[in-house]
Amino acid sequence: MNIVDSVRPIFGQASLTAEDEQVRQENVAISAGLKRQDTGLLDNLIVLYQHRLMRYLLYLTGNREMAEDLFQEVWMRVLVRGAQFNGKARFSTWLFTIARNLVIDQRRKRTVASLDEMFERKGEDDRPMSFEVGGREPSPFDRSANMEDRERIARALMELDTLYREVIVLRFQEDLSLKEIAKVTQSPLSTVKSRLYRGLDAIKPIIGHNFQVPAMPPELANLELRTE
Repeated sequence: MNIVDSVRPIFGQASLTAEDEQVRQENVAISAGLKRQDTGLLDNLIVLYQHRLMRYLLYLTGNREMAEDLFQEVWMRVLVRGAQFNGKARFSTWLFTIARNLVIDQRRKRTVASLDEMFERKGEDDRPMSFEVGGREPSPFDRSANMEDRERIARALMELDTLYREVIVLRFQEDLSLKEIAKVTQSPLSTVKSRLYRGLDAIKPIIGHNFQVPAMPPELANLELRTE
């Protein structure tokens, strides 16, 4: 089983212990390769994760030019700080954490205090755009939608509050668990659950009743919502 095979569909069966161990070993191998700054490994990681990373940056920033600039910076950060990845978590979790922190840093330079404020200041570059980012693994949304539906989903996601959109993208586009999302966003697990519940509830009327959004994860079934 290679690294590509470890990216499993969201709606598949629960992973087996042997598969988890295989993923763990792959993460350890990635960690060792990054520590010795293996450029061949970095090239392979870029090929494997480029589409997912760009998609995440596009949804997080809403600005293609900024997303492309940050994309390059993320991989530079991976190369320079690769020794910090210890292999205990999935590489994608660490990668998205780097990306998110760089987005926040970029916005702080523009005097935006928090991630929530990203879309409060819209300009010429923040107009609606296409989110067609090719990839080897279609997301659950992609698998259940045609081109027109995918565009409708992208527009609907962009209408959500930034933090709600982020957790939906990480959960249903990037296949991160709720615990992994909590690590990426540096938020309590209860906050992640609340944002996901509220985000899914908010996107339903935007998309329309003819399109079925992914079902609530079981861990959200009895969630008692709290004001954040």
